[in-house]
Amino acid sequence: MGVYDSGKLQASHGLFWKQSVGAPAGLWGQILENMALLMKQKDIVLMALRTADVNHNRKWDGRALEHKQRENIQKAQNVLNPARAGCQRSTTSSALKGAIQLGIGYTVGNLTSKPDRDVLMQDFYVVESVFLPSEGSNLTPAHHYPDFRFKTYAPLAFRYFRDLFGIKPDDYLYSLVNEPLIELTNPGASGSLFYLTSDDEFIIKTVQHKEAKFLQRLLPGYYMNLNQNPRTLLPKFYGLYCIQSGGINIRLVVMNNVLPRSVKMHYKYDLKGSTYKRRASRKEREKACPTYKDLDFQDMHEEGLYFDTETYNNLMKTLQRDCRVLESFKIMDYSLLLGVHVLDHSQREGGEPGQAGGDGRRPVGQRVLYSTAMESIQGDGKAAEALTTDDTMGGIPAKTHKEEKLLIFLGIIDILQSYRFIKKLEHSWKALVYDGDSVSVHRPGFYASRFLKFMSTRVFRKTQPLRFSPSKRTRTSIPALKSCSQEILSSQADERNEEDRRDRLGGACSLASLDTQ
Repeated sequence: MGVYDSGKLQASHGLFWKQSVGAPAGLWGQILENMALLMKQKDIVLMALRTADVNHNRKWDGRALEHKQRENIQKAQNVLNPARAGCQRSTTSSALKGAIQLGIGYTVGNLTSKPDRDVLMQDFYVVESVFLPSEGSNLTPAHHYPDFRFKTYAPLAFRYFRDLFGIKPDDYLYSLVNEPLIELTNPGASGSLFYLTSDDEFIIKTVQHKEAKFLQRLLPGYYMNLNQNPRTLLPKFYGLYCIQSGGINIRLVVMNNVLPRSVKMHYKYDLKGSTYKRRASRKEREKACPTYKDLDFQDMHEEGLYFDTETYNNLMKTLQRDCRVLESFKIMDYSLLLGVHVLDHSQREGGEPGQAGGDGRRPVGQRVLYSTAMESIQGDGKAAEALTTDDTMGGIPAKTHKEEKLLIFLGIIDILQSYRFIKKLEHSWKALVYDGDSVSVHRPGFYASRFLKFMSTRVFRKTQPLRFSPSKRTRTSIPALKSCSQEILSSQADERNEEDRRDRLGGACSLASLDTQ
């Protein structure tokens, strides 16, 4: 919006100037002010319309971005496996999964030759790259995939993270490389692909360039937070990698697995604490294992999920600390992934909580420290170790208002969204059209407060132990009884002191009489 002076108005409105040349000076000044105000208002309206148009088409831009990411992944798969270039993709190409395993196996194995040392600030920004030709080289093995380049971000920093959670290099390699990766058939709405290791330990997720870049900037603060508090519900990142082939980049992040396949999830929720369009679509509900949302949870679990007092306090303390960390990093739009296993259902179905729900095999118990839901919440560790058994698989015991026994598995996901310019515009537009407090996109401070309030009042609740409730007469009589007993005890003590004093005086008199004799 510019400043409009009389000279510009004269040049642009000559006819009006000639007709008004005889007007009084005060009236002319008022006319100029009114015209300038109208022109400024016009600019404001045009700016609002442009902003509204951008935000109105925001969802289509997001879908185009997701479609572009899927196209890039498909192109990379076609490059890695040209024989499938003309076929529709039904499952992830084995060539792509093989390239991922080959690259991670080489980089992690090569890292074992580097001595252990403290993590320095520059270690968070190191990017190591290796070229793996199909015919092999002096450093890399031969393989039957097309040539590709494999990048590893902050290898020493992520090695420290894995050590912090008790993940040895041999175990990490065994989980990721020993057996083929399993593609999850229910990928997220972001367009990312998810791969699960056969032992149920790790998830490999494809991320966008902006998410990988944001994670790199997040690493120093993430390092500090894990040092202070390894018991957290935040995602645990174990590696960040990138595959380059045929001009296409596929970025990958290795994380902890929140929902084990060995336990059947009777209900699964993605909760944000908002109500605007937070209901699963019809297409999602038709899936074998749908992911419901906030409004669905309120309909299906109107009374919430009940925990004992200690577990509830530990859970909310963990969520409060994690939300405070996310708010300090200006992160918003994250979710709580919640899996509910109904023990009564599993008993009626003839199964056990630890029975495999996917391929019929029961994976080895998780070896990663603080990886289960029970271990992730705040506590002294003894209660968590006692409850983390093969029967519960690390789930948190809970109940419904009907006394149905549950196992809860949960974790915070999708934290690589910062409250930047685009998100601010999205919130501004939705706040004009809808209730600003109900939309999912919001400033980090408000988002964290709303998230915690929803979790503490709607989702998680504290069981009230049965206690004897004394009557009003009894409650009022208790202090009176206490005061009466204190008076009786004090009077008895005074009498004993008086008797002792008299005995001492009598003894003194008898000694005096003996002296006189």
